[in-house]
Amino acid sequence: MRKPRRLSAEELAPYQLELPDAAANHHHRLFSAEAQPPIDWRGIFGNDHPVEVEVGFGKGLYLLTRAMRDPLRNFFGIEIVRKYQLYATTRIAVRQLKNVKTCWADAKQVFARRILPASVAAVHIYFPDPWWKKRHKKRLLFTPEFAQSVFTALTAGGRLHFATDVADYFAWVSQTLAAISGFEALPPPPEHVPQHDMDYLTNFERKFRREGRIIYRAEYRKQSEAPM
Repeated sequence: MRKPRRLSAEELAPYQLELPDAAANHHHRLFSAEAQPPIDWRGIFGNDHPVEVEVGFGKGLYLLTRAMRDPLRNFFGIEIVRKYQLYATTRIAVRQLKNVKTCWADAKQVFARRILPASVAAVHIYFPDPWWKKRHKKRLLFTPEFAQSVFTALTAGGRLHFATDVADYFAWVSQTLAAISGFEALPPPPEHVPQHDMDYLTNFERKFRREGRIIYRAEYRKQSEAPM
């Protein structure tokens, strides 16, 4: 893939949101002790279109393709690795996609502290690192607390889309989501047949499918009313 041309901070600024309280450096998270205001979707996008959030967008293939295909929806990407966040934001800025914003942050902190309840139409989480080693457990994304934060952020009828190539991790996520009252598991989405090299969900999906790996997919819907 050709490397996008380098843009200045001023050129990137309209396409990213700075969240210093949820930023990450190479070794640890930096959090402000002061309460920060929630993200104002209308304020950053300038409209009231539905908002979809992608966690861990990597090089931004999903954000790019969805934003170009659905101009009447807003997309917000959260990436904990700075170089990927800047890479994807550059690709977005070059195309002048006004319906995409990115941030460099820990998604667990963003959902817990900066996203208003019932303000997000969909959440997309594709191929997160399972962090199997015991010393890395603190980096695991899909904790019960994070799953609850995602549920809270979704609007009634909002959906969580998840994919991984790791069977054990898929089982763990399924078990975690099943424990949340009001999350309805939907039938797995049909397998998409790519028509060209960029017609994959993410760069990881393209790599894994070329290697012949099985991809596990799930979709959950937040019920309008939690079951009694």
